[in-house]
Amino acid sequence: MSSASRFIRSAIFRNDTGDLLMIERTDNGLWAIPGGAQDIGETITDAVVREVCEETGIEVEVTGLSGIYTDPRHVIAYDDGEVRQEFSIDFHARPIGGEVRTSNESRQVHWVPPDKLDDLTIHPSMRLRIQHGLEDRIQPYLG
Repeated sequence: MSSASRFIRSAIFRNDTGDLLMIERTDNGLWAIPGGAQDIGETITDAVVREVCEETGIEVEVTGLSGIYTDPRHVIAYDDGEVRQEFSIDFHARPIGGEVRTSNESRQVHWVPPDKLDDLTIHPSMRLRIQHGLEDRIQPYLG
């Protein structure tokens, strides 16, 4: 069993009517904003753009930083025995193309009105990240 930090890059973005693009993850059944790990040779923003498109079919342009999340109490134990402290960097983005579709990582992909987010099963750490992203903060969250 190993322990380490795991960097996750994700994007908070809305369509013209203000709905937030959400995915239902295939690995745990929870709803989340799209995102994932950075590949070797990618910039951090390239990773966000790629992950969002892979998971949702939507092409995005990164427009800013939403927050950096490093809660030491958010520890994840994976099925293979690996244990990691999550470290997430969330970005604001805007959709620029593509069509909504699912992937092997997203069971469902939907544009969700912010007032309907409470109807979805979302991990508390993800819910905090979404809340901060929707607040249109002047400065990114650091914590």
